[in-house]
Amino acid sequence: MKSNWYKPANLLLAAGAALSSAAHAVNDLPGGPSVRQLNLPVGVTKISQEQHFLNNAMMILCTVIFVAVFSVMFYSIWKHRKSVGHKAANFHESVVVEVIWTIVPFIIVILMALPATKVLVAQKDTTNADLTIKATGYQWKWGYDYIKGEGEGLAFISTLDSSHRAMSDAGAKGDVPNDYLFKVDNPLVVPVNTKVRIITTANDVIHAFAVPQLGVKQDAIPGFVRDTWFRAEKVGDYYGQCQELCGKEHAYMPIHVKVVAAADYTGWVDGKRKEAAAKQDDPAKVWALPELLARGEKVYAANCAACHQANGKGAGPIKPLDGAAVVLDADHSKQIHVLLNGQNNGAMPAWKQLSDTDIAAVVSYTKNSWSNKTGQLVQPAEVLAQRGK
Repeated sequence: MKSNWYKPANLLLAAGAALSSAAHAVNDLPGGPSVRQLNLPVGVTKISQEQHFLNNAMMILCTVIFVAVFSVMFYSIWKHRKSVGHKAANFHESVVVEVIWTIVPFIIVILMALPATKVLVAQKDTTNADLTIKATGYQWKWGYDYIKGEGEGLAFISTLDSSHRAMSDAGAKGDVPNDYLFKVDNPLVVPVNTKVRIITTANDVIHAFAVPQLGVKQDAIPGFVRDTWFRAEKVGDYYGQCQELCGKEHAYMPIHVKVVAAADYTGWVDGKRKEAAAKQDDPAKVWALPELLARGEKVYAANCAACHQANGKGAGPIKPLDGAAVVLDADHSKQIHVLLNGQNNGAMPAWKQLSDTDIAAVVSYTKNSWSNKTGQLVQPAEVLAQRGK
């Protein structure tokens, strides 16, 4: 949201961008950040609109107080300076002055606290929600579980789009999309004009679920459950990011909330249910290597390539999978254990949220890709047997 208050600052930022050779041609992202944005967005929920009003009102009030106090102070210094013959007065306390400078600030604080408290209480009122969704922070993605309401039982992982990560790895030269580093493979979909309760938690470190246009920001803490809510009044796409420094991939953990009409939401739920049913493979099914490798390639591209690279060579502290001992080992349980539980204090995150078949597929893929021509085949039943160990 742009404001006339910030025109000088905007001019300075514009000049800086013009002088920077690294600047990219990018436009405002509807539902997301604006170019050189300095103010809060108005948003599409009552809460976000009230937050915007409070921010502006408090800024005006503080500016008026600042100007009034310093005007009186500088006037007094200038008017009563020694060079024009004024001498310092010698006086004791004034009851009237002390009463004034106690009562006036008290009234100002009350005037600020009343509307702020009203909005704060409303932000925390998650009762009578039509739809409840649990948002779980992972390094570095979001997991969404539809717990109550239409869509109950649906669950999926939302990850930064691989093409955007590839752009970032290549240095993002030239023009970039307006939704650069905000595009995800599976957005959080909710119906318009519906009270949506978001329950936040985390699987590894502290994250924060925040979407400015919806007026929500709530920490996601391992072992704790917090909640917030929103009611979007306009159909559209709204973007946010994890707002708690959560590790080296923190910048690649976007949030995309897609608000749709009620009928479209019902259609999306039906489609997701069919998709989920298709993915519910029997862990006892015995797969042939070619079909498992084809599935494993997709799982690897969506979840592993961002760190280990498409060529399996890794990067920096990320260990390569090409030629790795644990990948080449004939004891499949070692690699399965790493995928299920992670290692190196979370540097390699746990992937328990993937299905047994997906884990078996990606393990088989890594064991038979690049120079790893082991011919080994990992079945879903092996993964199932390792869960909980």
